[in-house]
Amino acid sequence: MTKTEKDILEAAVQVFSRYGVKRTSMGDLAQEAGVSRQTLYNTFKNKDDVLKGLIRNYTDEALRDIEAGLKSAQDIGEQLDILFDKMVVAGFDLVKEMPNAQDLIDGFNAAGMEELDASAEKFRRVIERMFIPHESALARADLAAPDLSDFVQRSAKAAGRTARDKDHLMRQLKTLKQLCLSALRS
Repeated sequence: MTKTEKDILEAAVQVFSRYGVKRTSMGDLAQEAGVSRQTLYNTFKNKDDVLKGLIRNYTDEALRDIEAGLKSAQDIGEQLDILFDKMVVAGFDLVKEMPNAQDLIDGFNAAGMEELDASAEKFRRVIERMFIPHESALARADLAAPDLSDFVQRSAKAAGRTARDKDHLMRQLKTLKQLCLSALRS
């Protein structure tokens, strides 16, 4: 990602947070990023592209952090903690800090949803890799790594979207982690 792309995406988070997606113009984004409108349009053709860029950037950063954390994790429990923190909790915290968070979430149209689906698949693959070393235990529980990874990814993200508050989210993720660990002990 170029410095200009990073600057624009950082500005987009600030402006979308302040005004919401619908009320933010490309001119607002250009001004906040300190770039000309032409530079903005050369980098992102519209707000949908900016939203997709935000999703990709968030996903890529989270995946880098997860991969780095997994290297030092002692066991699958720690790996799940790292995964949940970067994949769900960090995004939950970010959205809760935004005064116009619901507008940002509502701003994801079909193109944004496709990007979210691609992001989900990237996280699912990381989770599957975490479960591969435990395939024999999963088989004893009549589970397969791809199916469990899909379930964990979807369940964790759903918990992030529906949690009443941070404490509720953490309890949901703890329950999901315990279910995974129980399946791996079979």
